[in-house]
Amino acid sequence: MSQSSHLISSELRAQALKIFKAGVLAADPYLAVKQAISIEDNLIKLALNATPDKNQFISKDWSKVHIIAFGKAAYAMTQAVLDIIPSALIANDSILVTHQENTATLSNINVLIAGHPLPDANGLLAAKKCAAIASNAKPDELILVLISGGGSALIPYPVDSITLAEKISTTDLLLASGANIHEINCVRKHLSQLKGGLMAKLAAPTDLHAIILSDVLDDDLSVIASGPTVADSTTFTDAIHILNKYKLWDKAPQTVKDYLEQGQNGLVSETPKAKDSVFPNTSHTLIGSNAISLKETVKTAGDLGFKTQIYNNQLSGEASQVAEDWVKYAKNLCDTGLIKPIALLAGGETTVTLKGKGKGGRNQEMCLAFAIAAEKQALVTDWVFLSGGTDGRDGPTDAAGGLIDNNSLTRMLTLEKNPYSLLSDNNAYVALQSSDDLLITGATGTNVADLQVLLLHP
Repeated sequence: MSQSSHLISSELRAQALKIFKAGVLAADPYLAVKQAISIEDNLIKLALNATPDKNQFISKDWSKVHIIAFGKAAYAMTQAVLDIIPSALIANDSILVTHQENTATLSNINVLIAGHPLPDANGLLAAKKCAAIASNAKPDELILVLISGGGSALIPYPVDSITLAEKISTTDLLLASGANIHEINCVRKHLSQLKGGLMAKLAAPTDLHAIILSDVLDDDLSVIASGPTVADSTTFTDAIHILNKYKLWDKAPQTVKDYLEQGQNGLVSETPKAKDSVFPNTSHTLIGSNAISLKETVKTAGDLGFKTQIYNNQLSGEASQVAEDWVKYAKNLCDTGLIKPIALLAGGETTVTLKGKGKGGRNQEMCLAFAIAAEKQALVTDWVFLSGGTDGRDGPTDAAGGLIDNNSLTRMLTLEKNPYSLLSDNNAYVALQSSDDLLITGATGTNVADLQVLLLHP
């Protein structure tokens, strides 16, 4: 690499990181919650989902507020509530459930640490406490539910006939199968006592308001954290179909299969549907999403002097194939003549079907596959590609994803790391670590899926 090319690459890497961080900041849960709650005339005022020209609110003098917070952004969201609502109104049973990296002590709040991405016994204990709060709250009180990404795993509450270990086993199968988040959560909801609107059912008729930070692409509230406070349109039959689709039915625990079949045959109750009587006192506010963060990356890239283009606002599919398709698109763009630097931006959540035994995550795998495809397609311009999880964690690793450039493969090979075999073994972490291309941000305290930045320099 020439000295000028090296300088361009170094600058592009810094710019890609700045663009990504701007997207993460746009999903700051503390600031977003503070815009959704206020105190006026001694009443708690909750903003409903609003457009710039039509604001809607709920205002009431609730005697107590029970906080149930769970997810990767639970700490920041709860802190914002505590900074707004007087401490005398916060119920003593209020609870916050998150994982180890996003925790801190809060006054008036019981903080519990639970497992993610796979559930654990601490999460089961936390889920039972959440259920008790929802069940025992009085009619003149408010249950304020703060939901963010990771919530499905953090509060596992399997039905009585299924053990936590069996629920974990089923979740593990789904995570490794290539199933998308909608499909995974459909199965989770039909094995749970909280998900799929069942928390709202426990709370009825007490007022329940959910403030939600979305980590799914279409902001489907029934999918975020498996939709514990909203109606569920999926069925037991859908859950069985998903396990069969990914050839997991024969691998699933017998108790799971038995319960799903009982539900399909009407022997146990379905999850609450839209017209059920449990939802009249339930409301919500969506405060952040991947779309909002993607919009901020576009603005930041433009401010840095790039011509900007959204490559895909709902990026999905097998990570390695998505990377290859993106390289082909970039190659065609460059072949038509690149006049000025361009930023191709995306948001979404890809999947990885595990075939090897390596270490990594979907963002790292996409980066490694991108580097290999760029060599194969002869993408010869100066380029930098970043793919990262907005929560700061990609798979079971300490990396948020990867940040690669047109010399990444050379750095790997210099250290005798074979990027091709490492990709085949789903071992992108080792490959990117060798080339100093891991994206390390630490836990961010938020989660709105993934962001991608491709910078091309003429």
